[in-house]
Amino acid sequence: MKTAVETLFVNSFIDGILDPAKEMLGPVKNGGHIIANTAPGCWGPMITPCIKGGHEVTKPVYVEGAEVGDAIVIKIKTIDVTSIATASGNDQPVEGRFVGDPFVAVKCPGCGTLYPETVIKGIGQEAIRCATCDTDITPFVFTSGYTITFDESGDVGITVSKEAAEKIAHDGRHYMRTPEASKQNPIVTFAPHDLVGTVARMRPFLGQLGTTPSKQLPDSHNAGDFGSFLVGAPHDYAVTQEELDEHRTDGHMDISRVRAGATLICPVKVAGGGVYLGDMHAMQGDGEIAGHTADVAGIVHLQVHVLKGVQLEGPILLPNEEDLPYTAKPLSAAEKQSALALAKKWGMEEIEESLPLSIVGTGSTLNAATDNGLSRAAKLFGVTVPEIMNRATITGSIEIGRHPGVVTVTLQVPKPYLTKANLYDAVDSQYKERA
Repeated sequence: MKTAVETLFVNSFIDGILDPAKEMLGPVKNGGHIIANTAPGCWGPMITPCIKGGHEVTKPVYVEGAEVGDAIVIKIKTIDVTSIATASGNDQPVEGRFVGDPFVAVKCPGCGTLYPETVIKGIGQEAIRCATCDTDITPFVFTSGYTITFDESGDVGITVSKEAAEKIAHDGRHYMRTPEASKQNPIVTFAPHDLVGTVARMRPFLGQLGTTPSKQLPDSHNAGDFGSFLVGAPHDYAVTQEELDEHRTDGHMDISRVRAGATLICPVKVAGGGVYLGDMHAMQGDGEIAGHTADVAGIVHLQVHVLKGVQLEGPILLPNEEDLPYTAKPLSAAEKQSALALAKKWGMEEIEESLPLSIVGTGSTLNAATDNGLSRAAKLFGVTVPEIMNRATITGSIEIGRHPGVVTVTLQVPKPYLTKANLYDAVDSQYKERA
């Protein structure tokens, strides 16, 4: 194996399939840094049939010392948008142009080529053509879409007019700042302009961040909701429900709290972990209810640490304190003093010492995702699901990451539980600056 490096620069991408058998980048040292130029997710890859997974994430990185059954702590140092503009909106699949799943298995309706190469001819929703037979090949079109540009300070974006959208469309890679190694067709080529003059606040985050699954999975389907489309699918990447549950790592979350300052703790299901990232979003409300948001290119700085013997089924998120529900925020010194006084009034000499965290749950529906998150939390801390339900109700919340099936089960967890799970130091480090 190569010598591990302190800082690894990443600017290469997979073809949409997370494959544990393929060689990883790195290794990077335990405690080292990953700096990546990420490509836009969703719409660009969705109109580029040779990208098989619906997204275009970075090649996975091998983290020194990470073994199956460990966890990797990923601290998000910075996230900076580099795109000048992008386009997005609600999608509609085009029948006859895919085999079972338009995100994964695109088929040219003209010559029948599977995963065909494409060329761009002009602008608009018929501009993506099969390189072999020149057939309009896009597997998705907009039902309602927009082109949005961003101010240089990174504070706001504004949706633009037809004339501006068409100007951007003619030089898509420039305006989207697509990385050189990216294969995706720029979605601004479609020049959507159904919203004009709408202002949106920017708060960039990563829709994809995680570790490599232990079985081949399309990157956008590495989660319980989109992954359910693979169960019994008529293409090469079909799985059973049991295989999906065993091998997925839930790296595709679309949780807007996965932003600079947050920490994500991910399961290691293959040697080295295989940390990958992408699908940066300029902004998004909880639920990503349109199915897509403003996908952008950007620069990300991560720091990674290995936690030995911490067996996780899916990720744990430690959000920025301001992103926590009111009920889950760490107690201030004054609140602790008041609580202790109340405890003594009722004959108790101490109160629980606890800290917040969010267990990610995914499933085919929001209810299934909630059940998954509750079950994961109970198993991790060796308690019952009803106890987790009680704690999440009075010291936390259930929050939607992505509709139809990604949630966070947020709660304050007692220090003995965190210590037993070997998570206390990581959680305490995240919130040690609290008042």
